[in-house]
Amino acid sequence: MYITSREKAIIELIIKTSGKHTAFSIANYLNVSVRTIHRDLKAIEKILQSYKLDLVRNSDKGLMIEGKNEQIFRLIQYLMGIQTIDETPEEKKLQLLIALLQEESYKIQSLAASLGVSITTLTAYLDELTELLTHSDVQITRKRGVGVELFGTEVNKRKALANYFLLYFSEELIENLFLLQTGKYSKEMVLYYFLPEYFLTIDRLVMATLNRLQTRLADGDYIGLIVHMCITMQRTEADYLLEDYIDYSYELTEEYNLIVNICKELEKNYSVVFTESDFIYLAVILKGSKLQAADTIPYDSVVLSQKVKSFIRNVSSKLHVDLTKDFSLYQGLLAHMEPSLFRLKQQMRLFNPLKEEIKQKYPVLFMAVQNSVEKEFAEIDFFPEDEIAFIVLHFGSALVMREEAISIKALIVCPTGIGTSKMLASRIKKEIAEIDTVEISSIKDLQRHGNLKNFDVIISTVRLPFIDIDNILVSPLLTEENILTIRKFLRNNIEKLTKNKHYKTSAPTESSTPRVAKGGIREILQELKDVQESILAVLNHFRVYRKPHLKGYEQVIEEMVWMAAEENLLIHPNEVFELLMDRERKGGLGIPNTGMALFHCRSENVHELIFQIAHLEEPCLIKGMDGNDMFMKNLLLMLAPEELSVSKQEIVSLISTSLIENNESIMIFSSSNEDMIREKLETVFLDYLHTNLIRE
Repeated sequence: MYITSREKAIIELIIKTSGKHTAFSIANYLNVSVRTIHRDLKAIEKILQSYKLDLVRNSDKGLMIEGKNEQIFRLIQYLMGIQTIDETPEEKKLQLLIALLQEESYKIQSLAASLGVSITTLTAYLDELTELLTHSDVQITRKRGVGVELFGTEVNKRKALANYFLLYFSEELIENLFLLQTGKYSKEMVLYYFLPEYFLTIDRLVMATLNRLQTRLADGDYIGLIVHMCITMQRTEADYLLEDYIDYSYELTEEYNLIVNICKELEKNYSVVFTESDFIYLAVILKGSKLQAADTIPYDSVVLSQKVKSFIRNVSSKLHVDLTKDFSLYQGLLAHMEPSLFRLKQQMRLFNPLKEEIKQKYPVLFMAVQNSVEKEFAEIDFFPEDEIAFIVLHFGSALVMREEAISIKALIVCPTGIGTSKMLASRIKKEIAEIDTVEISSIKDLQRHGNLKNFDVIISTVRLPFIDIDNILVSPLLTEENILTIRKFLRNNIEKLTKNKHYKTSAPTESSTPRVAKGGIREILQELKDVQESILAVLNHFRVYRKPHLKGYEQVIEEMVWMAAEENLLIHPNEVFELLMDRERKGGLGIPNTGMALFHCRSENVHELIFQIAHLEEPCLIKGMDGNDMFMKNLLLMLAPEELSVSKQEIVSLISTSLIENNESIMIFSSSNEDMIREKLETVFLDYLHTNLIRE
């Protein structure tokens, strides 16, 4: 039986302080995450079972070891005489995988010796690793006289290694990256594989590129991209080259160009030469992980928008809860589903470490989402439970957010994605009534937050060793223990939390109560103003043009933009026109099976929302949103200012999704009948005002 030094320390601590330490307090004592402690406790339970002892929790969640005194004494004797290991089984299996990826074959004896384990332990590791790698289509074979070999394509080998890192060492990767950035990293390799200089350089190049393009990735996706790039760089440099990759150039134009720019910078500084297959492979990874900010409406995804709305409607009917008017849920799902669907089409497996917990916590919701997603996205042959679990988090967030309360400002640092962080924020608001305002930050954005002391409490799902302010470490699913810890922190720091908040010492009077509602009424009035301005702008400037004298749809778009400029709706029309053309070059804008195409952009040169249509005398051949060529008869132009409030985004989204809401909508918007289309827009806006604007 093997035992790590941390497992030994945990057992000794529980024996000495029976019932006084919780998983959270042990995590703080050993300076690791709560999830790491929970992982260790599972291993400790197996050790205790061999001594006929049980690990139990008292009413205060304190950990105790129960059983006969003689068995506890035997356990203590065992701990005193055992030689602990400093590397966990996961770390040993990682070293094993790295070794197999670098050699054609290994003899069992030499492999066991190089890892410092017995042949029996190595056999167990090989069995576990073999089962894990089946998900990546990589096989481990063991033949007498030949040894241990690893088989699979280079693509699958790279993905298998990346998946293992991200599944078991995501927190360590983030922590090591911060140590590298601050110059405090002292080891030769990052997690036995990554060259520190490569790891840090790739991080800096990717971050600088994304910042320049104002593209945002979730922390998990960001670390995933860094890992894949570093593996690709080191494998290519060592002459483990990719097979010829299928050209996905149409779908990957933007991502491909971004990857090429980063890789060319790496080639200038190091002796690596990336192949064309490397560029495409990494572009596929980026396309599958790209995550727009949830408040940036991808209103060109008309077909996907409609499917997402139908998906929400389907789940709502199964749960008997109306979530169809939840714009935040719609935003989050729209931002999540595009990369998710791409991953599934490219057969890119995604591990979700919270899957089993999510299934246990939301069993009915999980089934509802699973049934609905398979119905609404029938083009996907198989939806893995890992992907469904991520989607469940979005609905879990929406359901929890129906009950919220008021009072203290909290910052949540959560690297596991938008759905998880929103759900965590909502759960905190629901369970801890004292917390009023909750802001969410990724780890990468944390340093840009300015003065963190502006927040009353900082809650994180990972350790934050790089900040000197008290923070509370919690599980992404917020356990009961986490809730008690946060409440205890608030209770112990009540004077500090209320300082400079100007609470009145006297009881509230009639004259003082409006101050509480003052902020609320201002927000409502601003929302009313935004909605009014947006709807009036669309209706006042709506036109259906016929331009028989112009040749080609580019000329039609250019003239429509110049005419909008003459009405003072925008400035610098040439720049706006170039933005529209650039958007078309990035991907198809034709709405399949409608004869319509939605040309659009957001620009600081645009003053008001503009929605106009041009009817073309001769159909034009353009690229559709599904990647296929199609004929366009009606050109839809949608222009919006760069900065849009949530209400204005909602109006923009409302127009785009109404285009193909049903067959009647398609017929109306493709009719080129200005009065009929205007009447349809008015109906859509009226319905929105009646159902969305005034909330209970």
